[in-house]
Amino acid sequence: MLLRVVFTYILLTTAAYGLHMNTFAVWELKEQLQILYINMWELLTQLEYVRADQRAVVHGEIQHIQQQIQHTIHQLVEHDEHEHP
Repeated sequence: MLLRVVFTYILLTTAAYGLHMNTFAVWELKEQLQILYINMWELLTQLEYVRADQRAVVHGEIQHIQQQIQHTIHQLVEHDEHEHP
């Protein structure tokens, strides 16, 4: 039983670090990117039914989400370049 626990601990520790120093940071950025993509889809869907006077607000939010997506992708690329020089 103890051997299984030790083996599982070693396996999980190895998997957590993988071959990258920033594994959790990369995972967190990928999760953030998925959330931003979902938000973008919701905003694009809002354009189908939003009133004309509210379109400017939705367009502004779309641009803001687009900037956040670009920033997140830039951070992911930086992590990758740091890990694989």
